[in-house]
Amino acid sequence: MSDAQTYPVQRTDEQWRAQLSPEEYAVLRQAATERPFTGEYTDETREGVYSCRACGTELFRSDTKFESHCGWPSFYDPSKAENVQLISDRSLGMVRTEVRCASCGSHLGHVFEGEGYPTPTDQRYCINSVALRLDPA
Repeated sequence: MSDAQTYPVQRTDEQWRAQLSPEEYAVLRQAATERPFTGEYTDETREGVYSCRACGTELFRSDTKFESHCGWPSFYDPSKAENVQLISDRSLGMVRTEVRCASCGSHLGHVFEGEGYPTPTDQRYCINSVALRLDPA
C-alpha cells in the first residue's frame, strides 16, 4: 500500500509477506477483495470481538454485526471510531469509502451508507473475512 500515511504498527513488505498468507496479504496489504460468500465470518453468529488479522487491533464487536446478504461480514459501527480509518476510494470508476485499520493501515473493506438496512447508523461496514480474526466471547 503506497500512501504517505505513517501508522503505529510498521513492518516492511517482506515482514508482511512472511506474517500473512498469500490471500491475507492480497487483501490486507494490496486492497484485494475476497470472493463473496466464501469468507469464514460471512455467516458467523458467535459473540465476540473482531480484530485486525494483521496487527490485532480491535475493530468490531459481534453486537454490531448484521445479516446484509451481500456476501461479506457486515457491521453497522466499529467498536471504536479511532481504530478505523476512512479513505475516499475512486478506483473502479466510482466513489466509495475504504475502511483501513488505523493501527497498521491494512485494507479491511468499504463502508456504505443509505442502503436502507434497519441499523442504528444506516451504515454497512462491508469487511473481508480474511482481514479479521474473531475472538469468541
